Amino acid sequence: MSTTHLSEQEIIRREKLEELKKLGIDPYPAALYPVNAHAAAIKAAYKGEENKADFADVCLAGRIMSVRDMGKANFAVLQDASGRIQLYIKQDDICPGEDKTLYQQVWKKLTDIGDVIGVKGYVFTTKTGETSVHVKEFTLLTKSLKPLPSVKEKDGEAFDEVTDPEFKYRQRYVDLTVNPDVREVFVKRSKMINTIREFLNEKGALEVDTPVLQAIPGGAAARPFVTHHNALDVPFYLRIANELYLKRLIVGGFDWVYEFSRNFRNEGMDRTHNPEFTVLEWYTAYKDYFWMMETTEQLMERIAIALHGTTDVILGENTISYKAPFKRISIIDAIKENTGIDITGMEEEALREVCKKLNIGVPNNIGKGKLIDEIFGATSEHKYIQPTFITDYPVEMSPLTKKHRSKPGLVERFELMVNGKEVANAYSELNDPIEQRERFEEQARLMQRGDDEAMYIDHDFLRALEYGMPPTSGIGIGIDRLCMFMTNQVSIQDVLFFPQMRPESF
Repeated sequence: MSTTHLSEQEIIRREKLEELKKLGIDPYPAALYPVNAHAAAIKAAYKGEENKADFADVCLAGRIMSVRDMGKANFAVLQDASGRIQLYIKQDDICPGEDKTLYQQVWKKLTDIGDVIGVKGYVFTTKTGETSVHVKEFTLLTKSLKPLPSVKEKDGEAFDEVTDPEFKYRQRYVDLTVNPDVREVFVKRSKMINTIREFLNEKGALEVDTPVLQAIPGGAAARPFVTHHNALDVPFYLRIANELYLKRLIVGGFDWVYEFSRNFRNEGMDRTHNPEFTVLEWYTAYKDYFWMMETTEQLMERIAIALHGTTDVILGENTISYKAPFKRISIIDAIKENTGIDITGMEEEALREVCKKLNIGVPNNIGKGKLIDEIFGATSEHKYIQPTFITDYPVEMSPLTKKHRSKPGLVERFELMVNGKEVANAYSELNDPIEQRERFEEQARLMQRGDDEAMYIDHDFLRALEYGMPPTSGIGIGIDRLCMFMTNQVSIQDVLFFPQMRPESF
């Protein structure tokens, strides 16, 4: 390999790699390493003289994070998947015979910060009171050819390459290695998803899988990614939602189904949007949106307590309370509450005048529903910091939702707002196939006007409804955004291991 593009440190590490090979040491051994302990568990359980016999023969593996050279002995810090622990490495312990090569050459000269090693030894407490591992055997498991970023300080503030978002998101593997707090965010994300799964499974819901490649991108108003199916020689779309497939399963006789769905929308990117994202959707027969609000409150309480031990969660400068019940207000009342304007019964032209009055720029090709959505987004959405159900949307905004049972022109829908952003969207589902066809046809007319987020007509879904779908309530919860709010992160990229970015040039 050419070394012209390598840094001085990278060249030196490659030279060390060759020296290791000359010594007969495989820098990437394939053998099984018998790990029987982890850093966090040792530090949590070790009690000194009380139970030191239980820690007389430990075997750990991980990455070297720092080394303090003391001549014939070293202190080092080992990081494994659970955390960090101090190692004490003494020349005569790992090289009890006359040959000191393993210590003097391999450990002191050819091993670097970032290398992955295995150690065997016993646990003890140093004079300063730190739980450590006295190493009796050392093995190099992986030679690192790139140096980890080193933390520096300037004007009292720590900084390094891993605080640069461009570096963090492209090289997440380094970010996770250097910043323990980042690792903790993703541990909590996993715990959140498992909590949701446990909550739903306890209630008898069935987890299912539905297609990612779809002939018709249905279930939401969004611009899809388009691909081509070579075997069938037809265009396909990456799913924008899994709603219509889950409803088909309700038609098929399942009472409660859910899916953690990887969705794709060919739209903008910002701190709360990524084109590839995860949504939880579930659909429950014989329920309505009132039941769904209560169940959503229960779930949010459960998640907050599982992650934080309390329903009060810190988010930026705010403390968000997930203690039920949440505030409920209709979208029309929310707009009136925040603007003083009552848009009840307004048609498209009147709504455009309201937009002008409020200095909200809107395109000419959107209809009544989108206009109301624009007004709410510009004037009201950001005002709802504490969990709030925004309810009872106009029918034009919700082509898959059942009409309100007592309020003409509205539908039984809610969005859960937290910190001024939508976290969940739910309906009493429209199950009248004739009305659903009319709603789809209206969407088709909007598409002809140039609305590239209008819904396609899904004829197979209409056929399924004609067989009869029971009264059903469904919800979609944005997992990435909810994770942001539950872990106090300011950007959706901070809760995605590998967010989309423009490709690098190598």
